[in-house]
Amino acid sequence: MSTAHPRSVPHRPDITRPDAGARFFSTWRVGTPQRQRAVVAAVAATWAERPWPTRDLLAYHVYTGTDGDTLLHHSQWTDKAAYHAFVRTHRQERNDEIDAAVPGIERVGIAAYELYRSRSLRDPGAVPGCVVVVDVEFDGPDRARQRAWVDTVFEALDGEPQSRPGGVSANFFLSTDGTRVLNYAEWTSEEAHADALAAPGDGVGSATEGWRRVQSFPGLLRSDVKRYRWAWSGLRP
Repeated sequence: MSTAHPRSVPHRPDITRPDAGARFFSTWRVGTPQRQRAVVAAVAATWAERPWPTRDLLAYHVYTGTDGDTLLHHSQWTDKAAYHAFVRTHRQERNDEIDAAVPGIERVGIAAYELYRSRSLRDPGAVPGCVVVVDVEFDGPDRARQRAWVDTVFEALDGEPQSRPGGVSANFFLSTDGTRVLNYAEWTSEEAHADALAAPGDGVGSATEGWRRVQSFPGLLRSDVKRYRWAWSGLRP
């Protein structure tokens, strides 16, 4: 165990860092914007008062949903074994302290992912003010199908006649159980993403054959979209 405490960071998370061998995303429901802020404060305080649990945890990021209810958690690890060791030895005491500060948190679930493909959508110096998470679920595990669907999205992006203003990056993660894809998309603002959705077409893409193939891909069960703002990060000391 490290004896140092986490470093909080004032800038965007490095979502594609190459040393992360395992990545976990999870969602908590807390009910109100006031409770969102209280939970983020409790997470920050709980992690600040304890030593960083292991050098195998590279970073831990928390985001508040613009729906006023949800929190997104993203942790980056050297490997999955390190995460499971943390669960056995450190996670419960931290969750207990957070629950004592803000009772009634609903932990919806957690899943492991690996980064597959990323793309910058405009000037990489643009500052993201909003993270849009697209959670895609298929009707069963199929690693080849996950990759094929993402590749189809990239083909649609290549054939896009006009780019939507405000898009910064798109980062596609595959769940290790073979059933889901998570697109972590950075936008300059929540308003820019809302304007893109309101433009002609289904979603942020134009009404092209490429995007129709994405939306009607065989085995696709559902696609949920949520917007978040980055709230807090701890980095390995």
